[in-house]
Amino acid sequence: MTDGRYTRYVAVGDSQTEGVGDGDDLTGLRGWADRLAERLAVTNPELRYANLAVRGKLAHQIRTDQLDAALALRPDLVTVLAGMNDLLRPNFDPDAIAGHVEAMFAAFAATGAAVATLTFPDLADNIPLARPIRGRIAVLNDRLRAAAARHGVIVAETGRHAVATDPRLWNADRLHASPLGHQRIADAVAEALRLPGADDSWTRPLAPALPERGALRTVADELHWAAVALGPWLMRRLRGLSSGDNREAKRPQPLPVRIAAAPA
Repeated sequence: MTDGRYTRYVAVGDSQTEGVGDGDDLTGLRGWADRLAERLAVTNPELRYANLAVRGKLAHQIRTDQLDAALALRPDLVTVLAGMNDLLRPNFDPDAIAGHVEAMFAAFAATGAAVATLTFPDLADNIPLARPIRGRIAVLNDRLRAAAARHGVIVAETGRHAVATDPRLWNADRLHASPLGHQRIADAVAEALRLPGADDSWTRPLAPALPERGALRTVADELHWAAVALGPWLMRRLRGLSSGDNREAKRPQPLPVRIAAAPA
Protein backbone atom coordinates (compact mmCIF):
# COMPACT_ATOMS: atom_id res chain seq x y z
CA MET A 1 0.00 0.00 0.00
CA THR A 2 1.32 3.44 -0.97
CA ASP A 3 -0.04 6.67 0.53
CA GLY A 4 -2.92 4.76 2.06
CA ARG A 5 -3.92 3.18 -1.27
CA TYR A 6 -3.84 -0.52 -2.09
CA THR A 7 -2.09 -1.38 -5.34
CA ARG A 8 -2.61 -5.17 -5.74
CA TYR A 9 -5.74 -6.86 -4.42
CA VAL A 10 -6.19 -10.63 -4.59
CA ALA A 11 -9.39 -12.43 -3.55
CA VAL A 12 -9.45 -16.14 -2.67
CA GLY A 13 -12.47 -18.24 -1.80
CA ASP A 14 -15.49 -20.05 -3.16
CA SER A 15 -18.71 -19.11 -4.97
CA GLN A 16 -19.49 -16.02 -2.90
CA THR A 17 -16.13 -14.47 -3.75
CA GLU A 18 -16.40 -15.65 -7.36
CA GLY A 19 -19.64 -13.65 -7.50
CA VAL A 20 -22.34 -16.29 -7.98
CA GLY A 21 -25.74 -14.63 -7.64
CA ASP A 22 -24.53 -11.33 -9.12
CA GLY A 23 -24.77 -11.74 -12.88
CA ASP A 24 -24.49 -15.10 -14.64
CA ASP A 25 -22.03 -17.30 -16.50
CA LEU A 26 -23.12 -15.92 -19.89
CA THR A 27 -22.88 -12.20 -19.20
CA GLY A 28 -20.25 -12.51 -16.46
CA LEU A 29 -20.22 -12.51 -12.68
CA ARG A 30 -19.54 -9.40 -10.64
CA GLY A 31 -19.82 -10.11 -6.92
CA TRP A 32 -18.69 -8.39 -3.75
CA ALA A 33 -14.96 -8.75 -4.42
CA ASP A 34 -15.32 -7.09 -7.83
CA ARG A 35 -17.42 -4.36 -6.24
CA LEU A 36 -14.79 -3.84 -3.55
CA ALA A 37 -12.07 -3.66 -6.21
CA GLU A 38 -14.07 -1.00 -8.05
CA ARG A 39 -14.24 1.03 -4.86
CA LEU A 40 -10.50 0.65 -4.30
CA ALA A 41 -9.84 1.74 -7.87
CA VAL A 42 -11.65 5.02 -7.27
CA THR A 43 -8.94 5.87 -4.76
CA ASN A 44 -6.14 4.35 -6.81
CA PRO A 45 -6.81 3.99 -10.56
CA GLU A 46 -3.54 2.04 -10.84
CA LEU A 47 -4.97 -0.82 -8.75
CA ARG A 48 -4.50 -4.34 -10.11
CA TYR A 49 -7.03 -6.97 -9.04
CA ALA A 50 -7.10 -10.78 -9.30
CA ASN A 51 -9.87 -13.14 -8.21
CA LEU A 52 -8.85 -16.78 -7.76
CA ALA A 53 -12.11 -17.97 -6.19
CA VAL A 54 -13.90 -21.01 -7.61
CA ARG A 55 -17.40 -22.13 -6.66
CA GLY A 56 -17.96 -25.32 -4.70
CA LYS A 57 -14.53 -25.41 -3.09
CA LEU A 58 -13.98 -26.56 0.48
CA ALA A 59 -11.56 -24.80 2.81
CA HIS A 60 -8.76 -27.32 2.27
CA GLN A 61 -9.18 -27.05 -1.51
CA ILE A 62 -8.99 -23.27 -1.40
CA ARG A 63 -5.78 -23.54 0.61
CA THR A 64 -4.28 -26.14 -1.75
CA ASP A 65 -5.37 -24.58 -5.03
CA GLN A 66 -5.28 -20.84 -4.36
CA LEU A 67 -2.82 -19.98 -1.59
CA ASP A 68 0.46 -20.37 -3.47
CA ALA A 69 -0.96 -18.79 -6.60
CA ALA A 70 -2.16 -15.80 -4.59
CA LEU A 71 1.18 -15.39 -2.81
CA ALA A 72 2.98 -15.41 -6.17
CA LEU A 73 0.95 -12.35 -7.21
CA ARG A 74 2.49 -10.32 -4.32
CA PRO A 75 -0.71 -8.60 -3.13
CA ASP A 76 -0.82 -5.86 -0.54
CA LEU A 77 -4.49 -6.66 0.16
CA VAL A 78 -6.03 -10.14 0.34
CA THR A 79 -9.56 -11.23 1.18
CA VAL A 80 -10.05 -14.80 2.37
CA LEU A 81 -13.52 -16.35 2.57
CA ALA A 82 -13.76 -20.10 3.09
CA GLY A 83 -15.89 -22.56 5.03
CA MET A 84 -19.43 -22.11 3.71
CA ASN A 85 -19.35 -25.31 1.68
CA ASP A 86 -17.84 -27.18 4.64
CA LEU A 87 -20.75 -26.09 6.84
CA LEU A 88 -23.13 -28.10 4.68
CA ARG A 89 -21.16 -31.35 4.74
CA PRO A 90 -22.01 -34.22 7.13
CA ASN A 91 -18.36 -34.53 8.23
CA PHE A 92 -18.17 -30.92 9.44
CA ASP A 93 -14.99 -30.37 11.50
CA PRO A 94 -14.68 -26.76 12.70
CA ASP A 95 -11.12 -27.19 13.96
CA ALA A 96 -9.91 -28.60 10.66
CA ILE A 97 -11.71 -25.92 8.64
CA ALA A 98 -10.41 -23.11 10.83
CA GLY A 99 -6.95 -24.65 10.64
CA HIS A 100 -6.91 -24.38 6.85
CA VAL A 101 -8.20 -20.83 6.97
CA GLU A 102 -5.69 -19.85 9.65
CA ALA A 103 -2.84 -21.26 7.57
CA MET A 104 -3.90 -18.87 4.80
CA PHE A 105 -4.20 -15.98 7.24
CA ALA A 106 -0.69 -16.67 8.53
CA ALA A 107 0.88 -17.00 5.08
CA PHE A 108 -0.61 -13.80 3.75
CA ALA A 109 0.00 -11.80 6.92
CA ALA A 110 3.66 -12.89 6.92
CA THR A 111 4.16 -11.01 3.63
CA GLY A 112 2.99 -7.75 5.19
CA ALA A 113 -0.25 -7.70 3.21
CA ALA A 114 -3.47 -6.50 4.78
CA VAL A 115 -5.80 -9.50 5.16
CA ALA A 116 -9.58 -9.34 5.58
CA THR A 117 -12.32 -11.92 6.08
CA LEU A 118 -16.03 -12.18 6.90
CA THR A 119 -18.22 -13.99 9.38
CA PHE A 120 -21.18 -16.08 8.21
CA PRO A 121 -24.85 -15.16 8.78
CA ASP A 122 -27.34 -17.69 10.14
CA LEU A 123 -28.54 -19.67 7.13
CA ALA A 124 -31.40 -21.15 9.12
CA ASP A 125 -33.27 -17.85 9.07
CA ASN A 126 -33.89 -18.32 5.34
CA ILE A 127 -33.53 -22.10 5.02
CA PRO A 128 -35.65 -23.95 7.60
CA LEU A 129 -33.99 -27.23 6.62
CA ALA A 130 -30.67 -25.73 7.76
CA ARG A 131 -31.81 -25.34 11.37
CA PRO A 132 -29.96 -28.51 12.47
CA ILE A 133 -26.64 -26.87 11.48
CA ARG A 134 -27.37 -23.52 13.15
CA GLY A 135 -24.88 -24.30 15.92
CA ARG A 136 -22.17 -25.02 13.37
CA ILE A 137 -22.24 -21.46 12.08
CA ALA A 138 -21.69 -19.92 15.52
CA VAL A 139 -18.87 -22.36 16.27
CA LEU A 140 -17.10 -21.72 12.98
CA ASN A 141 -17.47 -17.95 13.31
CA ASP A 142 -15.87 -18.11 16.77
CA ARG A 143 -12.96 -20.17 15.39
CA LEU A 144 -12.44 -17.73 12.52
CA ARG A 145 -12.51 -14.70 14.82
CA ALA A 146 -9.90 -16.28 17.09
CA ALA A 147 -7.66 -17.18 14.14
CA ALA A 148 -8.02 -13.67 12.72
CA ALA A 149 -7.04 -12.12 16.05
CA ARG A 150 -3.85 -14.20 16.17
CA HIS A 151 -2.68 -12.86 12.81
CA GLY A 152 -4.00 -9.32 12.74
CA VAL A 153 -6.64 -10.16 10.15
CA ILE A 154 -9.45 -7.64 9.68
CA VAL A 155 -12.94 -9.11 10.23
CA ALA A 156 -16.10 -7.72 8.64
CA GLU A 157 -18.82 -8.89 11.02
CA THR A 158 -21.51 -9.60 8.46
CA GLY A 159 -22.76 -12.47 10.61
CA ARG A 160 -23.78 -10.25 13.53
CA HIS A 161 -26.38 -8.03 11.87
CA ALA A 162 -30.02 -8.98 11.34
CA VAL A 163 -30.16 -7.42 7.89
CA ALA A 164 -27.77 -10.11 6.63
CA THR A 165 -30.64 -12.60 6.54
CA ASP A 166 -33.14 -10.34 4.76
CA PRO A 167 -34.33 -12.49 1.81
CA ARG A 168 -33.80 -9.56 -0.55
CA LEU A 169 -30.06 -9.84 0.02
CA TRP A 170 -30.10 -13.45 -1.16
CA ASN A 171 -30.42 -15.16 -4.51
CA ALA A 172 -33.33 -17.54 -5.17
CA ASP A 173 -31.16 -20.49 -4.09
CA ARG A 174 -30.76 -18.85 -0.63
CA LEU A 175 -27.09 -19.85 -0.54
CA HIS A 176 -25.63 -17.03 -2.63
CA ALA A 177 -26.03 -13.30 -2.23
CA SER A 178 -28.16 -11.29 -4.64
CA PRO A 179 -26.63 -8.24 -6.37
CA LEU A 180 -27.86 -6.11 -3.46
CA GLY A 181 -26.40 -8.62 -1.02
CA HIS A 182 -23.04 -8.59 -2.77
CA GLN A 183 -23.04 -4.80 -2.57
CA ARG A 184 -23.74 -4.92 1.17
CA ILE A 185 -20.85 -7.37 1.65
CA ALA A 186 -18.52 -5.09 -0.31
CA ASP A 187 -19.63 -2.16 1.84
CA ALA A 188 -19.03 -4.19 5.00
CA VAL A 189 -15.47 -5.01 3.97
CA ALA A 190 -14.89 -1.41 2.93
CA GLU A 191 -15.91 -0.24 6.39
CA ALA A 192 -13.71 -2.86 8.07
CA LEU A 193 -10.77 -1.65 5.94
CA ARG A 194 -11.65 1.96 6.82
CA LEU A 195 -11.77 3.01 3.21
CA PRO A 196 -12.60 6.65 2.47
CA GLY A 197 -16.35 7.28 2.61
CA ALA A 198 -17.17 3.88 4.12
CA ASP A 199 -19.61 3.73 7.02
CA ASP A 200 -22.02 1.37 8.77
CA SER A 201 -24.96 2.02 6.46
CA TRP A 202 -24.67 -1.60 5.24
CA THR A 203 -25.95 -2.74 8.64
CA ARG A 204 -29.25 -0.88 8.37
CA PRO A 205 -32.53 -2.71 7.64
CA LEU A 206 -33.99 -2.54 4.16
CA ALA A 207 -37.14 -0.50 3.71
CA PRO A 208 -39.96 -1.18 3.52
CA ALA A 209 -40.12 -4.19 5.80
CA LEU A 210 -41.31 -7.39 4.18
CA PRO A 211 -44.92 -8.40 4.91
CA GLU A 212 -45.53 -11.57 6.89
CA ARG A 213 -45.99 -14.67 4.73
CA GLY A 214 -49.08 -16.77 5.23
CA ALA A 215 -48.88 -20.51 5.79
CA LEU A 216 -49.88 -21.40 2.22
CA ARG A 217 -47.36 -18.98 0.72
CA THR A 218 -44.65 -20.34 3.00
CA VAL A 219 -45.31 -23.94 1.98
CA ALA A 220 -45.41 -22.99 -1.71
CA ASP A 221 -42.13 -21.09 -1.43
CA GLU A 222 -40.42 -23.98 0.34
CA LEU A 223 -41.59 -26.51 -2.24
CA HIS A 224 -40.38 -24.28 -5.07
CA TRP A 225 -37.00 -23.79 -3.42
CA ALA A 226 -36.64 -27.54 -2.84
CA ALA A 227 -37.31 -28.20 -6.52
CA VAL A 228 -35.03 -25.55 -8.05
CA ALA A 229 -32.20 -25.36 -5.50
CA LEU A 230 -32.14 -28.19 -2.97
CA GLY A 231 -32.84 -30.99 -5.45
CA PRO A 232 -29.99 -30.17 -7.85
CA TRP A 233 -27.59 -29.65 -4.93
CA LEU A 234 -28.47 -33.04 -3.43
CA MET A 235 -28.06 -34.74 -6.81
CA ARG A 236 -24.54 -33.36 -7.14
CA ARG A 237 -23.69 -34.58 -3.64
CA LEU A 238 -25.05 -38.07 -4.35
CA ARG A 239 -23.05 -38.26 -7.57
CA GLY A 240 -19.88 -36.96 -5.94
CA LEU A 241 -19.84 -33.85 -8.11
CA SER A 242 -19.10 -30.22 -7.34
CA SER A 243 -20.31 -27.07 -9.06
CA GLY A 244 -16.64 -26.12 -9.35
CA ASP A 245 -15.53 -29.23 -11.22
CA ASN A 246 -13.49 -28.30 -14.32
CA ARG A 247 -13.80 -24.59 -13.55
CA GLU A 248 -10.91 -22.16 -13.40
CA ALA A 249 -10.58 -18.80 -11.71
CA LYS A 250 -12.34 -16.03 -13.59
CA ARG A 251 -9.51 -13.52 -13.09
CA PRO A 252 -6.24 -15.36 -12.37
CA GLN A 253 -3.94 -12.42 -13.07
CA PRO A 254 -3.95 -8.91 -11.56
CA LEU A 255 -5.59 -6.64 -14.11
CA PRO A 256 -6.72 -3.01 -14.13
CA VAL A 257 -10.22 -2.45 -12.78
CA ARG A 258 -13.02 -1.02 -14.85
CA ILE A 259 -15.31 0.97 -12.61
CA ALA A 260 -18.98 0.24 -13.23
CA ALA A 261 -20.92 3.28 -14.43
CA ALA A 262 -23.84 2.76 -12.04
CA PRO A 263 -23.19 0.26 -9.23
CA ALA A 264 -26.33 -1.65 -8.20
